[in-house]
Amino acid sequence: MKRRPLLTDESVLVDQLMLRDERAFQWLYENYSAALYGVLLKVVREEEQAQDLLQEVFVKIWNNLGSYDRQKGRLFTWMLNIARNAAIDSIRAGKAMSRPSSAQTLSTSDESTFLVDRQHAISPENPDHIGLQDVVSRLRPERRELINLVYFGGYTHEEAAEELRLPLGTVKTRIRSALQELKALFSR
Repeated sequence: MKRRPLLTDESVLVDQLMLRDERAFQWLYENYSAALYGVLLKVVREEEQAQDLLQEVFVKIWNNLGSYDRQKGRLFTWMLNIARNAAIDSIRAGKAMSRPSSAQTLSTSDESTFLVDRQHAISPENPDHIGLQDVVSRLRPERRELINLVYFGGYTHEEAAEELRLPLGTVKTRIRSALQELKALFSR
């Protein structure tokens, strides 16, 4: 029985996906669905809704592969944004449970950050596992707080500014700085 090789090289994976290779897409689903599910669940806070959204997200990924631009970032980051946007859209459309207050979702008095649900985490042998939360935890507290609110809590920039009682420009600057810092951390 011949084993199918793992698509551990992102450029090879993307090439296969662009050719509409269903085996590559299956590999993508098997290796990334748990991480995306964890993000969806953190935003919508309802398992059934997160499961439904996960299926919608992978349909969007498949249908929009042509819009992925390698020059703008990694495939996982692109997929993460699709998942996050789908969850936010779902909340706004009233399909998901209402979001809890920031006091329930984010502790600002210590170094805690969101963790992708351990039972749905990517297996450690996956070489593309990027340890997102480990890297986010290295950010300055004010930047980490905004990344958690906006990317894991489903807040818009405006909602985060209101929640933290900060000017919108400050929020956008801190998020931009945090994303630049994350990019540098991921490049190491």
